[in-house]
Amino acid sequence: MTPIYAQSDLSAFVKKYTEIFILVDEHTFTYCYPLLEDVFNSHYVIKVHSGEEYKNIETFSIIVNELLEKKATRQALFINLGGGVITDLGGFVSSSYKRGIDFINIPTTLLAMVDAAIGGKTALDVQLYKNCIGSYYWPQAIFMCPDFLDTLPIRHIKSGLAEMLKHGLIASYDHWNQLKSISELTEIKKHISHSAQIKSNIVEQDPNEKSIRKMLNFGHTIGHAIESVSLLSAKPLLHGEAIAIGMYLETKISHIYSQLSLDMLNEIEKVLHLHFGELIYTTFPLNDLWKYMLNDKKNDSNSVNFTLLTEIGNAEINYQLSYQEIEKALA
Repeated sequence: MTPIYAQSDLSAFVKKYTEIFILVDEHTFTYCYPLLEDVFNSHYVIKVHSGEEYKNIETFSIIVNELLEKKATRQALFINLGGGVITDLGGFVSSSYKRGIDFINIPTTLLAMVDAAIGGKTALDVQLYKNCIGSYYWPQAIFMCPDFLDTLPIRHIKSGLAEMLKHGLIASYDHWNQLKSISELTEIKKHISHSAQIKSNIVEQDPNEKSIRKMLNFGHTIGHAIESVSLLSAKPLLHGEAIAIGMYLETKISHIYSQLSLDMLNEIEKVLHLHFGELIYTTFPLNDLWKYMLNDKKNDSNSVNFTLLTEIGNAEINYQLSYQEIEKALA
């Protein structure tokens, strides 16, 4: 499985490569790249726009053209310095360019540190369909630098916290219990390693998502559709915000179809409200979400595949639900 290192190990690792390309967006170029610039020998920086709307074929082509212009070979190292969009996008470039070059992730957001940078999933969006094109391609290493979080606005911290809460809900009541009432960034930092390890352990058991890895989709079946629909608005949701709403709704579905107790449903709603406020009650017509849910890679033409909670700390996969069943649960 992909090793996870501290930032202090980065210098020794990159010395093995003579060609280094670093993918950044305008934010990580300004706030994060200067902290690492001296670690690398000769290198070339590729800068792209930040935001989910740029995780697409057009940006992919721009990056590949820059690699070609700089005559990058199959011996190059590609470094993704950024959040989930950068690690998804840069990972896909690495898996595709000349049929695969080495890459590493240096996540700069909480969401990327505990989720997006871990697990070998790379992806592009097509139109508004999330992760419609992608591959499984593992980084050579992941380097963690929690101090990058000091540069983030609180909204982005909470976006990452949503994924951490999800890890507790599906796999560790202790993790959920530790996270549910924290409020300070310094407290969150203490739990990053545990959250990342939960995901890493699940991925290690099922790298290509044939069984247990589907647990990680809790909150994402509806959440991804919400994220896609929100991209049409003037103020798109962050990934973690959409997943928080998705978890809230899928918890209600869990109460109906997988016997999650009413007490646990109420506890989960209370915690999500504590961290995300009225956002979790934002309404999206099921009819608007349905086409995105059906086009998710996990589904067939008539029903949607859910991961649902049976209790806090445990989830079960492969609940096939129809439009009518989902509508009834959310009514």
